[in-house]
Amino acid sequence: MLDISRDIKPLSSFKRDSVTLIGHLKRTGRPVVLTINGKAEVVVQDAKSYQRMLELVDRAEAVVGIRRGLASMKRGEGIPAEKAFDKLRNKYKIPRGK
Repeated sequence: MLDISRDIKPLSSFKRDSVTLIGHLKRTGRPVVLTINGKAEVVVQDAKSYQRMLELVDRAEAVVGIRRGLASMKRGEGIPAEKAFDKLRNKYKIPRGK
């Protein structure tokens, strides 16, 4: 989570002391907002934290998709899985397994 008292820095200070700031990013796992002329322009974060964020976004999107599917089935939309598999087997001429 961003700590606005610590994690907003001018781009000029990042340029001057990037090694220290990168160490801070890795230590805290928090992103830093870089400003230009006092205006937020760029967010910087370490690779590990960025990867974790991407994984959380993927998981959240999957949950949303599952919820939509369940709501659709609750409304009576869609078909049972076995019927869907039968349609696909017929369409693509896939023999039924034993």
